[in-house]
Amino acid sequence: FQKPLGRLDKYAMVARSLLDTLREVCDDERECIAVLERISRLADDSEPTVRAELMEQVPHIALFCQENRPAIPYAFSKYLLPIVVRYLADQNNQVRKTSQAALLALLEQELIERVDVETKVCPVLVELTAPDSNDDVKTEAVAIMCKMAPMVGKDITERLILPRFCEMCCDCRMFHVRKVCAANFGDICSVVGQQATEEMLLPRFFQLCSDNVWGVRKACAECFMAVSCATCQEIRRTKLSALFINLISDPSRWVRQAAFQSLGPFISTFANPSSSGQYFKEENKSSEDTSVEDKNSIEKIRGADAPEDIEARPTGGDSSVHLEETLAEGAETLRQPPGELSAPAESSSPLRLSPEPPPDAAGSEEEREPCACGLASQPEAGTGAQDSAPLDQELYNSFHFWRTPLPEIDLDVELQQGSGSDEPGPQGLDVEPEVPAPGSASITMATRKELEEMIENLEPHIDDPDVKAQVDVLAAALRASSLDAGDEAGEAPLRAPQDELPSCRLDHDAAGPLISEETMDSALHYIHNDSDSGTSSGFSPDEERRAKVQDVVPQALLDQYLSMTDPSRAQTVDTEIAKHCAYSLPGVALTLGRQNWHCLRETYETLASDMQWKVRRTLAFSIHELAVILGDQLTAADLVPIFNGFLKDLDEVRIGVLKHLHDFLKLLHIDKRREYLYQLQEFLVTDNSRNWRFRAELAEQLILLLELYSPRDVYDYLRPIALNLCADKVSSVRWISYKLVSEMVRKLHRAAPPTFGADLIQELVESFGRCPRWSGRQAFVFVCQTVIEDDCLPMDQFAVQLMPHLLTLANDRVPNVRVLLAKTLRQTLLEKEHFLTSASCHQEAVEQTIMALQMDRDSDVKYFASTHPASTRISEDALSTASSTY
Repeated sequence: FQKPLGRLDKYAMVARSLLDTLREVCDDERECIAVLERISRLADDSEPTVRAELMEQVPHIALFCQENRPAIPYAFSKYLLPIVVRYLADQNNQVRKTSQAALLALLEQELIERVDVETKVCPVLVELTAPDSNDDVKTEAVAIMCKMAPMVGKDITERLILPRFCEMCCDCRMFHVRKVCAANFGDICSVVGQQATEEMLLPRFFQLCSDNVWGVRKACAECFMAVSCATCQEIRRTKLSALFINLISDPSRWVRQAAFQSLGPFISTFANPSSSGQYFKEENKSSEDTSVEDKNSIEKIRGADAPEDIEARPTGGDSSVHLEETLAEGAETLRQPPGELSAPAESSSPLRLSPEPPPDAAGSEEEREPCACGLASQPEAGTGAQDSAPLDQELYNSFHFWRTPLPEIDLDVELQQGSGSDEPGPQGLDVEPEVPAPGSASITMATRKELEEMIENLEPHIDDPDVKAQVDVLAAALRASSLDAGDEAGEAPLRAPQDELPSCRLDHDAAGPLISEETMDSALHYIHNDSDSGTSSGFSPDEERRAKVQDVVPQALLDQYLSMTDPSRAQTVDTEIAKHCAYSLPGVALTLGRQNWHCLRETYETLASDMQWKVRRTLAFSIHELAVILGDQLTAADLVPIFNGFLKDLDEVRIGVLKHLHDFLKLLHIDKRREYLYQLQEFLVTDNSRNWRFRAELAEQLILLLELYSPRDVYDYLRPIALNLCADKVSSVRWISYKLVSEMVRKLHRAAPPTFGADLIQELVESFGRCPRWSGRQAFVFVCQTVIEDDCLPMDQFAVQLMPHLLTLANDRVPNVRVLLAKTLRQTLLEKEHFLTSASCHQEAVEQTIMALQMDRDSDVKYFASTHPASTRISEDALSTASSTY
């Protein structure tokens, strides 16, 4: 019984000593070959533990052979790789697992030649996945093929791995194989690229998503984003979206849970690069393919506070619109009817608005749906462009192109019918300058007065983008009503009866668009409700649903995402579904763009008030990123109130906003930013006084905040917090605080006038340099040391303002203070050029102090004052540890 155990120990030790043996004989090629041959014999051992131990050593031996290739050429390919490949089919599970790990490690370190991968590795893996192969071996081989695909590249994957992978996706006998294929589907798609994914893999993916085993469908849901990234925008929208909706409504709760977790990432794949700045890397994609996809992508208007692309839809044929320049920041948001926007692709000039339809669309003009916003009609086919061209001011009329989320204004039914019938051109009409639409009526004087009063009430809040949109539409409506009243008074005798008009076509030269009473009442009702409700929109349920409609992503996906905050979802899907929603919200917001923020606003507010602190914590950690996406105006209107709420939340939530305090505050207007100066002191108070990392993070953020505030603000508000942190009980907090104070010295010294800097230095001397506690005096030395090392103060001014107080500590009664003083003078101060070259009274004072410290009664003080700096320099961590000991 002892003999097999002894043999096992003996050969296991042999396997561990193989690398050391090779190193000893590496200079002799014959001896190296002899060692490798013994490895081959050892690989045939019947004991699984010996084979597994040998396989653990193979990657190290292979690396050694690669480094010493001239001495032992082809050693790995001839002796070691065959062992690794053979062990992939070993009967023992431990040996197989070890060989799989070794193979992946060798591929990752690029120790296997490409030709060996094609001729020795891939054929064996394909053979192991044959229908008659062992079930466990087949499953493991498929997993290895998927994991090695990113390492071997696209060419080998497409030729040798992809065909068998597609077969394994349809393995009807073993669901384990299909589950492995589904779990690694995204990796394969990302390797083979868009064309192979759409032609060969997508049909298999659709089959896996409808598999009768819920584990396979769950794996598909988890990799959905990676698959989507490897397809074109059209397939994402038309095919993958419907497939994902099926997974979200799957009978299995586990599948629904995985699908909802992947919903946000999947939506982010719809991001339009021209509107969000987010691109997906697609290999072998020609510039022609890119231009075609750009034509099909949805381009939306961002808003008045940042440049954005403009939505353009063709009216037929080749009427595509290319955006050559983005609108300048601060430009007015435009909304145009289909077919009105036209710009040649070859031109690099800004967008032009053209009333002429494309040639092939002239005959189908009657079929086009009239736009709700643009009441100026297209000219008849054959009508001269000069006769029908509108004025530029009418094209850019604020009423034609108002901003969302104002309600659409629809034409009357009679006008829609009239626009589809044959009618004379504007030249054939006796009416000048316009014929009113049937059913439209003048706005009464009372209504105009009401409009004027509402504009006056809203003007004080014009900075709010939503209020500005309301003012714009009210002003346009007021102008239109005034013009309509004048036209009706002067042209009443010229107008034909309603039933005698064959059509009601509006001339491009019309002074202004018309508004029906019904439409105006609707607009007034919306604005009244919005003004009265404060933060509430005042929409009816149908209007609220319409307000959340957009066309960047399929609406069904967005609706499902917005439903993740529904309490019933936590019961039927996942108790942490709200956290997943909060985690992916910045990506969804980036995809939709700030012009569609109204779709997410309510959801974000719901998440911000969620009962689970983990949900609020997730939002707190990402609110600065969302602020970048939304811009300063929307941030001030919608994010600042939530940010203020997070500041008063639990420490677990507050740490999220604290870690990115500088990133958020720098996006705010300077006046709004100053309001937070009064709240910074509150960060010193935590739920748990032992939470020192909170205070350390505060000190880090204060260093960054110095650039955002004026010297007076720094001195009045940040200085007391910094000095408080310098006296913290934890050394890590104090170390960061010393850096904070030294940076304050730098900023205040450079300010004009520099009185703030002198006052800060005086307070440092009074509070720390003359502190009755020795730890305070030690902190003063640390601050001086940091000021010297970071050059926060010119040496001539340091010598006048700080050094005299520093040298007085040579007589301190506590050795720890004198030890630190000796290190600072010897290792930091005397290294500066000012004290090395200039012979002054300050240099003489330093040398006398060092001589006095060299005669100190404490041996440590003598040592650090006498020894050369290079041999005694110690790290900050060591100093920090020593400081915290006392």
